[in-house]
Amino acid sequence: MERAPAEKRAVANQHVDEQQDVEVGPEVINIDRIEKVYAKLDRRILPAFWILYFMCSAIRSNIGLAQTMNLDKGHDLGSVLNITPKQLSTGLALFYVCYVIFDLPSNLIMSRVSPHAWMSRIVTCVGIIGMCLTAMNAAWNLYLLRLLLGIVIAGMWPGMSYYLTLFYPPSRTGKRIGRYFTASQISAAVVGLVSAGFQKMDGIGGLVGFQWMFLLYGVVGFLVGVSLLFWLPDRPLPPGEVCDRSGWRKFLPQTKPALTGEDARIHYEDLTRVYHRSMWNMKDLWHIVIDWRLYPLVIMYFGVVGVGNGTQAYATVIIRGINPSLNGIQLSLLSAPIWLMDALAILLITPLSDRFHRHRAWFFSGAVMIQITGLLMATFAKEWTRYGGVLLVGFGLGPTVPICMAWSNEIFQLRHGEVGVAAASALVSGLGNLGSILTTYALYSGWPEDARPGPHRYRRSNLVMIAILVASIVSAAAMVVLLKMFGSSTSPAADGEGEYVDGAARRELQQRGLGRMFRLR
Repeated sequence: MERAPAEKRAVANQHVDEQQDVEVGPEVINIDRIEKVYAKLDRRILPAFWILYFMCSAIRSNIGLAQTMNLDKGHDLGSVLNITPKQLSTGLALFYVCYVIFDLPSNLIMSRVSPHAWMSRIVTCVGIIGMCLTAMNAAWNLYLLRLLLGIVIAGMWPGMSYYLTLFYPPSRTGKRIGRYFTASQISAAVVGLVSAGFQKMDGIGGLVGFQWMFLLYGVVGFLVGVSLLFWLPDRPLPPGEVCDRSGWRKFLPQTKPALTGEDARIHYEDLTRVYHRSMWNMKDLWHIVIDWRLYPLVIMYFGVVGVGNGTQAYATVIIRGINPSLNGIQLSLLSAPIWLMDALAILLITPLSDRFHRHRAWFFSGAVMIQITGLLMATFAKEWTRYGGVLLVGFGLGPTVPICMAWSNEIFQLRHGEVGVAAASALVSGLGNLGSILTTYALYSGWPEDARPGPHRYRRSNLVMIAILVASIVSAAAMVVLLKMFGSSTSPAADGEGEYVDGAARRELQQRGLGRMFRLR
């Protein structure tokens, strides 16, 4: 997708963005019409993304609940597989090893092929592996299936972020990432609540409770993956242009375009202010890898995703450390409010981070401080006040990952184009998930000395998570300072355009009556 000279001039002329109406081609389109076009896109893309992320999150994380399901009957995951807590931690961590390795290749492939087909492939394969988890009966089964799950799901989260930038300007992505990211939190809450019902199914058909959970989620995940092939739209095309159906593409079902007629034209013209497609090469990829802006984002992501996945994997274990007398059903029910708090924070904060997108670092750091406060409470408070601290951790976790990914999109799309988003989102997600390896393998049950019963149980694990969160805040602050000092320089892969203002962001401020209070530079 190449820019016409007139479109490049439109990007440079910032006075256009300050009008209540915006020039699109030879006409002037009211911003309300543009908003309605993006609302139509939302209805087509976001519900599908929410469902696919819900299912993948459920299948990926329900192994954490399996650790305490039907514990009183000896039908928990550790007892059925006859494995130690250390072996279980190894199985959890192996998923993230493959996730880190295959994240970037998956996203780069997605940028070359049909994005909607690649997303469908991911979810379908996750559903198949989810069903296979039902048959685990030894440690090596756990290791193999977690490795395979990491391979097939790699690229899902950064791929969703990349897919979104094909249809939306960077400033519009944060709240939309936040909307479908709530699926992970709702999934964790629902899986926790529904696992109480699965525990009641223990013994039916010769399967224990967690095996029923793996099987049914896997079947539903597979069906969702197949349906996405028919529902998700392919990348946007210039009005009147038809999708290429030659070669391997002729075997794919033809999906309806995301928009048609006048809506498609308005969207295309508005989007080309910030988006153009060009085939990338290894030189382009190298420019992204050596861009210093990538690595503060990786450290930010390392801390928050490490704490998030560590909390998700060991939520019931942490709560049981507060009160060892709780049974499996009670632990499952108590884990659900953590993720409801998480979802609430996403809905409250991510729209604000988009509205004031020049201040994403402040929103990120504030949410991380809430997590640190919660971990301190969970570590040093007494009795059920510690549970309140765990709820605070959930609330603080919510907006951090969407903000980090939206900031990555905003920086790298402007500097490196489409491949910048594909590669940067994958590298931030992939390298950042090294934090998940730390928290799932080395902490909690994986740290035998720290898991010993007593009043100080898991204290050192919580302090390690606080330390990596502090590193995230320091990295966010360093990013702000460095961008002020060096952010205006352009990349060799940026087509010589330099950094320009995203007109959609300016229009959103003006539409809400905030343009005079917070002027965009």
